[in-house]
Amino acid sequence: MSPRSTSRRSLLATALAVPTAAVGAPLLSPTPAAAAPAGVVTVVDWSDVALAAGITAQAPVQARVVGIAGTEFLQLRGTVGCSLTADAQLGTLPAAIRPPKTTRGICPRNNNTGINATRVDADTAGRVMVYGPLAANPVTWIQLDSFSSVLR
Repeated sequence: MSPRSTSRRSLLATALAVPTAAVGAPLLSPTPAAAAPAGVVTVVDWSDVALAAGITAQAPVQARVVGIAGTEFLQLRGTVGCSLTADAQLGTLPAAIRPPKTTRGICPRNNNTGINATRVDADTAGRVMVYGPLAANPVTWIQLDSFSSVLR
C-alpha cells in the first residue's frame, strides 16, 4: 500500500498504537522505550521536556517525533503533578522539536466532578500548554502518554 492510499483513519490508529507498542510496558513505567515497530521511523528520539515552575514530574516527561507512512507525529510521555486553576504552561519542548503549527491532544487528568481529560497543546515556540483547569475544578495531575498529534 502506498503512502498516498493510506487512509487518515489507519494513520491515526497506528500513531495511537505506537506509544504502547514502542514502550512495551505499562504507560506509567519510566523505563526507556524499545525499538519502534516496523514502518515507524524515529525522527527525533525521546528528549526531556523542561517543566514550568510549579509542575513536577511524577514520571519522566519526554517528547519525540516519529514518522509513519510519511506523516510526522509529536508524541509525549510521562506524568506531572500540578495545582492548576487556570490555563497554564506545562513546559517547553526541546530545541530539536518545534511544531510548524500548533498541535493538540487530549490527556487524562484527575477526575473532578466528572471531568477526566484536559486539552494539551504544543505551539511553534515549543510551549506545551494546558487548557481547561478552573478554580472550581483544579487539575492536580496529567498523564501525557496518550498525546500523539500530527505535526506535518
